[in-house]
Amino acid sequence: MICSDNAINVMAARIYKGIGRAWIVKNLSVQKSEDEIVRLLNLTSRVDVEITIDDFNSKKSMLRRILAKSSGAVDGVVAIGDSNFPPHRGSVKNSERPIFLFYRGDLSLLSENSKNVAVIGLLTPSQEIEAIERKLVSGLVTNGAVIISGLALGCDSIAHMQTLDSNGKTVAILPSPLNDIMPAKNRGLATDIVANGGLLISEYLTAPKSKMELSGRYQERDRLQALFSNSIVLSASYAKNDIGNDSGSRLAMGYAKDYSIPRAVIYDQDQHLNNPMFDLNRQIIQEDSCIIIFNEKNSATAIPKILLPNTVFVERNLIQQSMI
Repeated sequence: MICSDNAINVMAARIYKGIGRAWIVKNLSVQKSEDEIVRLLNLTSRVDVEITIDDFNSKKSMLRRILAKSSGAVDGVVAIGDSNFPPHRGSVKNSERPIFLFYRGDLSLLSENSKNVAVIGLLTPSQEIEAIERKLVSGLVTNGAVIISGLALGCDSIAHMQTLDSNGKTVAILPSPLNDIMPAKNRGLATDIVANGGLLISEYLTAPKSKMELSGRYQERDRLQALFSNSIVLSASYAKNDIGNDSGSRLAMGYAKDYSIPRAVIYDQDQHLNNPMFDLNRQIIQEDSCIIIFNEKNSATAIPKILLPNTVFVERNLIQQSMI
């Protein structure tokens, strides 16, 4: 397993009370020695007793033992400060930036030059939705896109599978550790993604301790789908309702808006006007005059728009990193 001492240091620092992502970004974006990290922790953490080098190393040893149990399921760990840590897209607060990732497969698919497009949607798409999403994904892959999604059932699975059918590369972002793929029904798909040159990533080394924690992890996964994509496409989804249908799609599209990641939706006014599965698509179109709309009639012009380089936000990201 590939894991730098820097990655272990970042993970160990994160364990301490009061140490969040913003602290890590501010203090550990450039690699530091154990002595310096412990000094900084003692200055700002909420631990009641003094943190020692021995205590810090004890936490590092614990992490290495847990990592060893994931051998075979995890190829490596990469953290902020590592030269190959993937750059995020868009403009985002330090408290929401990723700081370490567990991965299996080709990590370079998250590189700055990769044409990453997230394709997301509801869990129970109709055959019509599946057909048009497959056409979209096929067109994107033909034009060099790497497809990002969340390995969920429904539209996520369609995005991953069509990418493989089109001989493309796809990245699955998981809310679970890589040695416990969720959902279990897609473990075979996860294996196929890696076998065909793709990538699995997760921010989590261990299983959630509660349903509430798992719910939070799904939301965190939705944010990463936006942050690692040059643009994001909503296949179809319900609007907000009392039974919580497909809230993940709404969250991911909301994060993309917050981060200034370009957004697109599948929609045809003539075919989808009264279809509740496109309620969120319609709502986003009404709210966002810059939204890109894809349908079977305009695929030749819409796909290039979705693939336009996100240069403005890549440049902003580089400026942010240089100021840390």
